[in-house]
Amino acid sequence: MDPWNEKRTILVTCPKGIAPWLAAEVRGLGFAAPAEGEAAVETAGTLADAMRLNLHLRTGHRVLYHLSAFRAEDPDGLYRGVRGIPWEEILHEKGGHAYLSVTSTADTLTIRDTRFVNQKAKDAIVDRLQERRGIRPDSGPERDRAVVHIFWKGAEVIVYLDTSGEPLSRRGYRKIPLAAPMQETLAAAVILATGWNGRTGFVNPMCGSGTIAIEAALFAEGRAPGLLRSNYGFMHLKGFDPALWRRIRADAHGIQRETAARIIATDIDPAAVSAARKNARTAGVEDLIQFNVCPFAETPVPEKRGIVVLNPPYGERIGDEKALIGLYGEIGDFFKKRCSGYRGYLFTGNMALGKQVGLKAKRRIPFYNGEIECRLLEYELYEGSRRKERALDHPTT
Repeated sequence: MDPWNEKRTILVTCPKGIAPWLAAEVRGLGFAAPAEGEAAVETAGTLADAMRLNLHLRTGHRVLYHLSAFRAEDPDGLYRGVRGIPWEEILHEKGGHAYLSVTSTADTLTIRDTRFVNQKAKDAIVDRLQERRGIRPDSGPERDRAVVHIFWKGAEVIVYLDTSGEPLSRRGYRKIPLAAPMQETLAAAVILATGWNGRTGFVNPMCGSGTIAIEAALFAEGRAPGLLRSNYGFMHLKGFDPALWRRIRADAHGIQRETAARIIATDIDPAAVSAARKNARTAGVEDLIQFNVCPFAETPVPEKRGIVVLNPPYGERIGDEKALIGLYGEIGDFFKKRCSGYRGYLFTGNMALGKQVGLKAKRRIPFYNGEIECRLLEYELYEGSRRKERALDHPTT
């Protein structure tokens, strides 16, 4: 078995609702995306292809390389099937020592706790390596080295190599997350959903720890988000070629571009702006973002057209919703008075509050923030001059 050169199914997972944007990304990298689920996109490639996907994808969570599929009615069947895979050809041994982590998703009548699945699969792998190589790898929950993922539904078992290790949402720049931050992959999907081209204005009031603004800056520069990370699961597999990985990274650096986009991020909390600035510095995009401490309604909006994106609180706790009604009305006023000529976007998990904006949404794009069903509401904010032109075209009599 040579997964570095053998083309197989690759499953790229993502948060629920993001699959359409992930599929577009996969196709944009030159891969087919023949199947799309609620939280995953299927493509095909080698482990070398998986390296490119890990490096470039903004909205994916894990890049899973298909190793084997078999039927198992019970834990013993799972053990036999996993042990039958030639792990000695796949898992890297360093100085006669190895480490792996096993994760799983199980939906079968014979299993109630996925930790048992993990243990049974781990035993099978370790026993095989003990028999074939005379080594007994350590295992644990840390995903900083080789990671194997088991998918078990009914009697069907699929075994994957998790080439990402830690989820791709962990870019490595968010050192100061603050409370309830938007996940990096969700922020990237929101930006892609707006259709922003990375060259016009991007305004992000209520920026919090800066995730949306930072993802916008990475997108505007065409910078692969994976360049910020130094460790992936594929690095700990037998046959990993560091020279090839350096070439793939060099190619990614080569497609970066300068951008004239003006990105503005503001927050009323000085601690939030300080954290956002530090996170942007870690990401290498501090110079692309103008940070200001101010109420959202005083956010500077460049005269040229662009987009403005807000992610306000949406009352997850009982009693919060009433207190936020006025805030959403103020957001509507900000859109109308300060953002003419822009497209406005409001991300919320509370559609009742969304109605308080007082503007008709042109689109309502579904997303999930964890398990909370959300909407990205789009508003066309016409310039006053355009309204005058319309009045002249259709004068009253």
